[in-house]
Amino acid sequence: MSAMERDAVLIDLALQGGGSHGAFAWGVLDRLLEERWLTIAAISGTSAGAMNAAVLADGWTAGGAEGAREALEQYWRRVSRAAAFSPLQRSPLDRLMGRWTLDTSPFYILTDLMSRVLSPYDLNPTGYNPLRAVLAESIDFERLVRSPIQLFITATRVRTGRGRIFRNAEITADVLLASACLPTMFRAIEIDGEPYWDGGFAGNPTITPLVRESDAHDTILVQINPTERPEEPRTAAEILNRLNEISFNSPLMKELRMIALLRQAADPGSGEGARWAKMRTHRIKSDMLTKFGASSKLNAEWEFVSMLRAEGRMAADAFLAEHGADIGRQSTADLDVLLTEC
Repeated sequence: MSAMERDAVLIDLALQGGGSHGAFAWGVLDRLLEERWLTIAAISGTSAGAMNAAVLADGWTAGGAEGAREALEQYWRRVSRAAAFSPLQRSPLDRLMGRWTLDTSPFYILTDLMSRVLSPYDLNPTGYNPLRAVLAESIDFERLVRSPIQLFITATRVRTGRGRIFRNAEITADVLLASACLPTMFRAIEIDGEPYWDGGFAGNPTITPLVRESDAHDTILVQINPTERPEEPRTAAEILNRLNEISFNSPLMKELRMIALLRQAADPGSGEGARWAKMRTHRIKSDMLTKFGASSKLNAEWEFVSMLRAEGRMAADAFLAEHGADIGRQSTADLDVLLTEC
């Protein structure tokens, strides 16, 4: 069935964080925005997913789907230009071997070692973050309040370890930086006197507000962090990378299991029970992302982010070809299987 023949379908998007790997989600969004029958009602995002969500919603407010696509491209171009001045660059060996990681970068190794002894409060006492200027150029936060797309941005309260969801009227550059604040790299971001760290510790991303507050019944999860790896990690870098993936996937998997249980127990007749019962879930991911280690999430070279964008577009295109007709009708990601896993 072609896009011209489809009735409009409301969808929600759930965008994971993952540093520069968020360019994969950019590619997915770029492809989905080409489908005029898909109408985005709400987006939940964490870290890089939060940036993508806010840029898309602001761009949509200014110029519809094409405005959103243009805004996302300009944002990632600015990120890449800012990264060109960072000392965190691939080493000649990595470039020679065609690797996108920073594992042999002298400055990355030094930074990694120093972070085990010194905190960001010692190394970066002014709290400088180049993303702040990028966000100021990329998003009109006053306009974002008027966006027809609901936003749910997650950050983690440092004192309690619990997540907080920020909505359109609350979203500022500080909120987005808090959602992406890795505690070994940046000082906690204070909002209303409360310090916050990366939202991935509490929800990556948080799904519940999409079910409770959005009019859409279809949620598309754009997954960046692999849930499974076939090989056992053995090197120090591999172990740290896998720990990172497990810790940032854990809140999402727990929430999806909870949703699966609620869907089984919910009364489909009316009220909130009907929302849970009618929820349809979908997932877009790529095995390519398993090839890259954690350090590559700090690599924002234009060639790398462009490659990830292209992979995201291909993954979204494959999803639409296989499951496009299912959107608005039935789930294509089986949450019930999570209930059988330990």
